[in-house]
Amino acid sequence: MNLWLDSHAKPLVIGHRGASAHAPENTLAAFRLAREQGADGIEFDVKRCATGEVVIMHDVSVNRTTNGRGNVHELSLAELRRLDAGKGERVPLLDEVFEELGGCEHPTFLFNVEVTNYQTRGDGLETAVIEVVRRHKIAHRVLFSSFNPLSVHRLSRLAPEIPRAILYAPDMPRYLREVWLGPVVAHEFRHPHFSMVTAEMVEALRNRFLRVNAWTVNEPDDIRRMVACGVAGIIGDSPRRILDF
Repeated sequence: MNLWLDSHAKPLVIGHRGASAHAPENTLAAFRLAREQGADGIEFDVKRCATGEVVIMHDVSVNRTTNGRGNVHELSLAELRRLDAGKGERVPLLDEVFEELGGCEHPTFLFNVEVTNYQTRGDGLETAVIEVVRRHKIAHRVLFSSFNPLSVHRLSRLAPEIPRAILYAPDMPRYLREVWLGPVVAHEFRHPHFSMVTAEMVEALRNRFLRVNAWTVNEPDDIRRMVACGVAGIIGDSPRRILDF
């Protein structure tokens, strides 16, 4: 049984790119800190680099989050490893995240893996990620998510045992923000931007056996509202702040 599908008395607390309010985003330092702060799990973004490895990076390029320049898919792993991702942190491999945080000493710590090959579709990212997950025997602690319903569909065919979520935001085209492809794409979770969440939405989706994890929730009033709406999980930059509620 996948642990994301267990029943929980309170919403799961998920560190957005780790505890990214307190440490460089999408780094092992941010992921460790999220766990130390008491998060139930972490959310992070994966891409393939030029040499094929699965690395952790949100943006198409490394320009914003490192001291380097260039697109992730055009840089080799060796080139990425030479970059400073903040405070001396390095760009991690997905393998390293599972090695560091997926061990038996924390057997219920969860991983929300966002598949972000939006500009490089068809690069084999889905297959590569699944291979890493299965190699680490950690599928029961993983949830896949993507803004691209076709990627979610591809993940459902390749790894039906791992639950999936469709991401969406209010500024997306209508067919995406209203999840028109939802009925034909197998998934268990919806991941709307928190501004779109209402108690009525959560209840309607629950009646369709879908759970809601809201992102990125950082302000006290928004955290309180998500709890009141009955979401399954709250994804935010500071797990410690969410746990105060």
